Parts: sequence; C-alpha cells; structure tokens
Amino acid sequence: MPRYGYVRRVAGGAYLFGLVAACLSGAVCGDHCSPISDTTIMASAGAHCSHVNHVSTQLPYAMTAAAISAGCYLLCGAAQAVLGDAANTLTSFVLLACAIAIELVVLSIVRARMGHTGKEEVTKS
Repeated sequence: MPRYGYVRRVAGGAYLFGLVAACLSGAVCGDHCSPISDTTIMASAGAHCSHVNHVSTQLPYAMTAAAISAGCYLLCGAAQAVLGDAANTLTSFVLLACAIAIELVVLSIVRARMGHTGKEEVTKS
C-alpha cells in the first residue's frame, strides 16, 4: 500500500482495487498461517486440539490458496497489460471464475492426497 501513490501517479489510479485486494488477502493469509495469531489460538482452543497440530494441518490449505492467488494476480496483471482499456468488468469476472475453478480443483487434489473423503462419520461423545 505505501507504493500506491507512485502507482496512482503512473497508472492514473487504475490499479487501486488490485492493490487493496492484494494487501487484504496477504493480511488474511498471514493471519491464517501465523502460529501466534489470536484467531489461530482461538480456533485450536475451540476445536480442543493442540495448537501446533492445528497450525500444521492448516498450512497446506493456506499456502495452496496463497500460491494460487498469487498466480491469479499475475494472470489478472497480464490480462490488464495485454487488453489495456479493453479489460472490463466481464474480463474480471471471467478471470475470477477461472481462479475459483482452479482453487477448487487444486484443493480437492490436496484433500484427496491427505486422505480426507469428506464422508467420515461423526461420533457423539
């Protein structure tokens, strides 16, 4: 965000939404991956599990989502560079749909490799 002033002068403010989105998604990812985050500590306490176990089980999902998001930001930047002013809201929604599809496919593969089927029976204690 500190570099926004420079980008605004060069690009006329066209990248404001991308800069804000990248900054906020990085903050959420950092909060999700941090072992000393208040939300991580509360989630592990609420799940009645070890704090270290909770962080280690969340890292593959968080880092996968972060890597795909970074790739999608690059894809959006490339589309903006190639299409220029022709890149409109429809282009953004098409790229968003592609990003969601990629995210779902990759997370399904990660889930399958970790041995989760999603059909485990919940036992009452």
